[in-house]
Parts: sequence; C-alpha cells; structure tokens
Amino acid sequence: MVFSAFSLFDLSLFEIFCVTTLALCFLFQMWFVFGRVNRIRILKTNAQHSETQFTPHVSVIICAKNEEENLTNFLPSVLTQDYPNYQVVVVNDSSEDNSELILAQFKSKYSHLYYTNIPIDKKFSHGKKLAISIGVKAATHNYLVFTDADCKPASNKWLETMVQGFKPEGKEIVIGFGGYLKQKGITNLIIRYDTFFTALQYMGFAFSGKPYMGVGRNLAYKKDLFIKNDGLKSHLNILSGDDDLFVKETATKQNVSIVTNPDAHTISVPHKTLNHWRLQKARHLTTAHLYNFSVKSELILEPISREIFWFMIFYMIISNTFALVSIGFLIVNYLIKILIWKKIAKILNQGKLYWSLLLFDFIHPWILLWAFFSKRKGTKIRKWK
Repeated sequence: MVFSAFSLFDLSLFEIFCVTTLALCFLFQMWFVFGRVNRIRILKTNAQHSETQFTPHVSVIICAKNEEENLTNFLPSVLTQDYPNYQVVVVNDSSEDNSELILAQFKSKYSHLYYTNIPIDKKFSHGKKLAISIGVKAATHNYLVFTDADCKPASNKWLETMVQGFKPEGKEIVIGFGGYLKQKGITNLIIRYDTFFTALQYMGFAFSGKPYMGVGRNLAYKKDLFIKNDGLKSHLNILSGDDDLFVKETATKQNVSIVTNPDAHTISVPHKTLNHWRLQKARHLTTAHLYNFSVKSELILEPISREIFWFMIFYMIISNTFALVSIGFLIVNYLIKILIWKKIAKILNQGKLYWSLLLFDFIHPWILLWAFFSKRKGTKIRKWK
C-alpha cells in the first residue's frame, strides 16, 4: 500500500515536471516570436518612391570567382538600375573561366562599370575578404552597396530603395533581404525556408535594437565606416564573416536601418544539391561563436527550447500524460507562428513559404546541426567559391 502511494506520488511529480517543462519551452518560443520576429511585421520599413528620394553617389561592389554564366545573366540588371549616380565595381577573383572577357565586353557598353582582377597565385591562398577589401578601395563613393554575382535585383528600383535606408540621420548600415529563386524539389524548399528563417532572426534582432548580422547578397554601408573599423582586419583569419562579423563589430541601435520593401530585395540562384548547400551553410556557421553573448545565447536557446517542446509533446501524447493539454499547446504554437510567419512572408515577398513551418518547425534545427558538423570534415568548405 505504501509502495503504491509512493509510485503514484512519483508519477504526479513527473507529470508536473512534464507540463512545467512544456509550458516553459512554449513561453520561450512565444518570447522569440513576439519579442523578436513580430517586430518585423510591426516595424517594417518600406521606402516609397517620390520626388524627394535620397540619391547620393553610390558604388555597388560585386566579388566574382568563376562566375561567367552568372555575370552574363545578372550583371546587366545591376548595370541598368533606375538610379542617377552610381558605379559598379566587380572584383574578378582569380577566375579560371571567361569572366574577364565578359567583363571587358560589358565595360565597352557601360561606362559606369569598373572591374579589376586578382591574378591566380598557386602559392598564395586567400578568401573573399581580400576581394571585398580591394573592391572597397576601388570604390569612388562613400555609399557602398554589396551583392553577389549570382544575385539579381528584384526590380530596377533595388538600388534606389536600398539607399533610402541611409536617409535618416546617423544611419551607416542598411540591412536588406536576399532570397532564393523558387524551384521544384525538397532541396530548394530547405534552402528557401532556411533563408527565410535566418532573416526572421537577424531582422527581428535588428528591429529589437540588437543588430548582429546582415547578408552579403544584399547589404550596404558607408566606406568611411569600413575604414574606421580597419576593414575586415580583425577576422581575416576566418573564412566567412565578411558580412555578419562586420555588422556585429560596427552596428549599434542608432546606426542601422532595415529595408524590407520587395523592390529592394535580391534573388539568388540556389544550389542544385543539398550537399553543396550544406557545405556553404557550414562555412557560414563558423562565425556564430563570435556573436555577442546575449545574441548567441538566444540563438542557441531558441532551437533547443523548440526541440524540447516537441519531445515533450510527443512523449505526453504517446504516454497519454496530459495528452489533450499537449495537443492544445501544439495547436496554439502552430496558429500563432503561422499567422505571424504569413504576414512576414508577405512583407518579404515569399509567397506561401510560411506553410513550410508545419514541416520545418521540428526538423530545421536538425538540418542545421547536420550542416554544423560538416565544418569538421576536411578542406572543401575552406573555399569561398
């Protein structure tokens, strides 16, 4: 009789533990949703075109390595922006294809194109940061806008709309959104969802006054800020980080703008295979440990709390321990996230991608973990291209 009572008591304590753990994880998820992500919806900045647009002289910088096809397809859309005063600087980084020939052909047609070549040197290995530094040095204007060779501006107002982020006094960094082309297949869905969720993080934190990164596919900052920060010198030994670590080092609550207007987006060509994306993601993840402690802590705790939440849901349903309570938590979790994800997907012009939450809310952290451990598997990820 005593043994039965003791067992019942233990079970009741365990049930309390399960429900409490589930509730705490749910509350942390809601803090992330409403304290960070939802700010994108509330505080979105959609610059409108008008007679009084801010149009300073701008230098667009593109680093390219073996990008002859992408330069042919996408560089014209950068060179034909509806903007009065700008140059385009392309740094051809040790390409072994016909990139230089293509750039020379474009140069004969577009006088505002400037390109320079980094010669191939088998004895000297370097990453993208050298190309960026050369591009910044070659830029003749203080306002710099960065994109990649495999990116296409979403409109001919891309440059004009991005630059509006500098208009408020004291703004030195403009964070934009760089999405991926929608194609068929699970690989494309994973890439686009990961890109969308990463934007929820860095834009949400920036709107919360804690900017920690931007993406090189669509980022702008002032040349004098680059010079004042001594360029990328502090992390030259790290393969990645030309975008996020620079923002992390130089961004403040006051000097950052976030532009969400669809005209200001860029669209990139996604990887064809999941393995290629995994290696790129692994390279990007090498910088995460250098983020500020508070940001890093939240970025780690969010997926951990999400997985614990899911495991508790699974256990409580299977064991019939407060099954209805756990199902209620699950439904509320999904409803809130889908409603907010839907509104932000509309802001970022991502269509119905928000429905992917039904699949990726649970498995996305495991995909990132798989990519994270790739950085320990050899030298393939040591090249930026």
